[in-house]
Amino acid sequence: MFIRPFAALLMALALPALAEQNASRGAELFQQRCQVCHQAEGGGVPGVFPPLAHSDWFSKQRERVIRTLCEGLSGRIEVNGQTFDNAMPAQALDDRDVAEVLNFVGRSWGNAAEPFTADEVKAVRAKTKFPTFEVMVRASEYQPLPNPPKGYAIREVVRLPEGEFGTRLAGDGKSSKVYVLTQAGTVWRLDWQSGALEKVISSSDYLDRARGGVNVLGITLDADGALWITSNQEIKRGAEYPLNEASIFRTPPIGADGKVGAPQRWFTHTYPHGGGFNHGISHIAFGPDGMLYVSSGARTDGGEKPPNHPDSPAGEVETTACLWRLDPKAAQPVIEVYCRGLRNPYGYAWDSAGHLFTVSNGPDANAPEEMDLIQQGKHYGFPYQFSDWPVEPGKPYPHTPPPPPGIQFTLPVINDGPAGGKGLSTFDPHSSPAGTIWCGDDFPAPLAGTFLVPRYGNLLGEGRTGMKFDTGFDLLSVRVDGIDQALAPGSTSRMHAHTESVLAPLGRPIDVLKAGPGRALILEYTRPTNFHEGLGWLSGRVLELKAEGK
Repeated sequence: MFIRPFAALLMALALPALAEQNASRGAELFQQRCQVCHQAEGGGVPGVFPPLAHSDWFSKQRERVIRTLCEGLSGRIEVNGQTFDNAMPAQALDDRDVAEVLNFVGRSWGNAAEPFTADEVKAVRAKTKFPTFEVMVRASEYQPLPNPPKGYAIREVVRLPEGEFGTRLAGDGKSSKVYVLTQAGTVWRLDWQSGALEKVISSSDYLDRARGGVNVLGITLDADGALWITSNQEIKRGAEYPLNEASIFRTPPIGADGKVGAPQRWFTHTYPHGGGFNHGISHIAFGPDGMLYVSSGARTDGGEKPPNHPDSPAGEVETTACLWRLDPKAAQPVIEVYCRGLRNPYGYAWDSAGHLFTVSNGPDANAPEEMDLIQQGKHYGFPYQFSDWPVEPGKPYPHTPPPPPGIQFTLPVINDGPAGGKGLSTFDPHSSPAGTIWCGDDFPAPLAGTFLVPRYGNLLGEGRTGMKFDTGFDLLSVRVDGIDQALAPGSTSRMHAHTESVLAPLGRPIDVLKAGPGRALILEYTRPTNFHEGLGWLSGRVLELKAEGK
């Protein structure tokens, strides 16, 4: 085919830019869809999610790699000599996007795969249970709204733009303006009355992805109208062990015109990255004392030494698996470790009496997820004790470390049911309790005086856990009894919770926000309302649960 010289010149000039654009698109898709399991640098999670870096499975099973994205994967596989027996859902990506994310993986972290093409993906997809992208999309449609409790109504407020996976909500609880944070670091302003959605912060306004993979998991709005955002970034250092850079950013106060200024770095703390696991910092909130509380999740699953990194410290460090307290007015803030032994407290809230309760994700061992009444200076067990399992005998892992001499653990709330894990301390294993709010007297029955706890749902399948059912994918109300008795000096009394199912099923609910009297907003991370069907990951939505007459 004849191409005029000028057209040929334009094409030659465009090719590098096109290649860069495609590389950026592949990296963006990887962060949105793959990073949560396979980690920012492709290392996976040992024994749970296989590595993509230097992966012999990726390099030798090209068609199966494509099929995995197009229809999912379950069952036992071997990668780099390690056995993995879990499940991966299909990814709702069109042929071009599948090729781009595979090309990103194929040229990253020491991989050197031949380029994938959209035509190649299309041919392989035709052999799967979702033979076209359109069939996949139909299988991943938004689910019908669940029935609300008596006296309440539910509605869909907004569907998030495709590729935007919300992690948190922030607002003042009074106005209709709410801020939606995404895992990539974008912030959207939502008017929950009209459903209008406006991007007010781009991740590039304050994050430099060239320095390493980013995970953004916390946002709050202060009394002056400034947004505070937590982020984690894996910083590569050549032959040296990588760091996790945990940062807190703050915007200028939002003016009357609604303009949101670019976030500025307020505080940074670094520690050795956890390799496969590194929960990092997530929830950030102001306590009744005016101080800033930040959850710092574990850098390990259960206190192990990260594999393949002999220079990494074993287990946890002083500032992980704990709750921080910082002075928001300090020019040079200093971490105060408020309490220890919390594996990954993604959500917490204070009740009307000022009692602080956290909900934490448990380990891959089938231990219950915890709800804990937090007291300054207490230790809640991790990594020495999971839930209320005995420390000895029968350690959950061979590598579970012995507890330090003389240490005393504070045990979680016992769940009396009928929902969420009856008889456990506290919730079903792997149900992933997430962002939490307290419902005061401005919420009518049956929610008044309860915590609302969304549960993101299991990420591990039957092959890994032995579970033959899905767990989570719901919103619970939790009424805690016996607080005063448990706090009495010398008491050994345990708190109990009456737990009801409020909304089910939901599409991986990850946060909930009080948006006024009798009104709560629920953030769905994605659309499928179960794990076992293996449907794709598409962006979620915001729902409103409102008391009738409010």
